[in-house]
Amino acid sequence: MAIIQTVDPGEATGAVAEIYAKDERDLGYVAEYTRVMAANPEAYQAWEQLIRAIVSQLGVRRYELVTLAAAEGTHSQHCRLAHGRKTLAVMDVDTVEAVARDYRNAGLSDAEVAMMEYAERISTDAASMTEADSLRLRELGFTDREIVDITLAAAARNYFSRAIQALGVSVEVPPGLSDSLRSALLAPL
Repeated sequence: MAIIQTVDPGEATGAVAEIYAKDERDLGYVAEYTRVMAANPEAYQAWEQLIRAIVSQLGVRRYELVTLAAAEGTHSQHCRLAHGRKTLAVMDVDTVEAVARDYRNAGLSDAEVAMMEYAERISTDAASMTEADSLRLRELGFTDREIVDITLAAAARNYFSRAIQALGVSVEVPPGLSDSLRSALLAPL
């Protein structure tokens, strides 16, 4: 249970009601993390705008892979489950399970594995990163813009994961996740 009081969906107005309505459309319910973060609707909307700006350049597949790796680095059950479900839009369930269990041995391209390793490192030890950390990405053909977008995607996931963990948001299993996929997503944590 979150450490703050949230607005019930039936009582939401204005920007909070708009935020809730998006969850209703996308998920079929209002997630607790949305209810908590919508306590500051301007910040939540800015967050969503940032994510749209990153995804528009990085692409959905790369964004979701970076997000899964960053969420693993922050030990975020919330984000692993939510984005495991979202990744099903761009990968079949068997591939998502393999990626969730061990992305290094899931049949991804060398570039995708390197991108995920980089994102995980951002989430576990960003303070000690140097140019050497991006060298592998450069060797695999990533541009400066793509490296910035990968970095922003991982850092944005860190922000959101850490905020909802600190605010005591309950972990919810989104609909549509099999027990096998749920187990795979949580196994590395």
